[in-house]
Amino acid sequence: MIYNCVFRTMPAVQFPLEEEYKKKTRITREDIKKFRDWVETQPHLPAEHITDLDLILTYHCCSRSSEVSKQVLDLHYTLKTLFNNFFKDRYVDDKILKTFSYYVLTPLETRAYDESAIVYCRLLNTDVKNFVFADAIRAVLMLVDIWQYEEGTWPGFMIIIDLDQCTLSHIARLDLQSVQQFLYFLQEAMLLKIKSLHFLNAPSFMDKLMMILRPFLKKELLDMLSIHQIGSKTIGKFMPIEGLPKEAGGEYKTLQQCNDDVLVRIRNAKEFFAEENKKRVVESKRPGKPKTISDIFGGVEGSFKKLDID
Repeated sequence: MIYNCVFRTMPAVQFPLEEEYKKKTRITREDIKKFRDWVETQPHLPAEHITDLDLILTYHCCSRSSEVSKQVLDLHYTLKTLFNNFFKDRYVDDKILKTFSYYVLTPLETRAYDESAIVYCRLLNTDVKNFVFADAIRAVLMLVDIWQYEEGTWPGFMIIIDLDQCTLSHIARLDLQSVQQFLYFLQEAMLLKIKSLHFLNAPSFMDKLMMILRPFLKKELLDMLSIHQIGSKTIGKFMPIEGLPKEAGGEYKTLQQCNDDVLVRIRNAKEFFAEENKKRVVESKRPGKPKTISDIFGGVEGSFKKLDID
């Protein structure tokens, strides 16, 4: 099934709330009003900047549990405040546009067989000195934020990481702090339902990559992880292969076309990110003790957000 993605040549437009409420999420306006009432009681949260769509995304990813939604919303904006490498001063400037030019980070028009939205990621510029993991994650998280703003909720989310052209020298440039922070945010605080994670064209050193990732992966995400060998078509069990970019064996756009389209999309999101930068917590106003990164990784009270397993 192919869905039309419109790459706008004007400022990004939020997905209409009236259309969002028509989706099969069973989320009602009354649900969101109650959620909003709670947000207004939290002095550290940026209530005046949190939109109803933000609340819907949170409520949806938490399977309509009001208590889990409160904790995940708080954690989402807390981590966006603490994880500076990914979220501090996100502006559409020459630096971030250059970062985007090094990678293919693209929404695919095809949906997975379980209706999940699919993001496809891979190196475009293979020069090792241009590979900075924290910058790549900063870029892909910006993409997901603007994509959700434009499309609202999805039944699920599928991540494809194509390791074609990836070398051991790239893996050696992974910094553990950024890996830990990204995987924690991905599993605990992203406002979407992760359904599957795929590595395409797994190289001979895939075991070394997994040694780095495994300590930070919960069992739920490990169970969703699929590793596809070089040249295999096993990804076809999860999505139509023709939906992949041409160089990945599909019939979609070329990698360069994908990159060009996303650069347009990001350039059109300047106003969105100027507003999004205001969605940060003020720890000095948090009831009780302010949170720090050491609080997050030194014994956070359990796991709030459960990954979806069908």
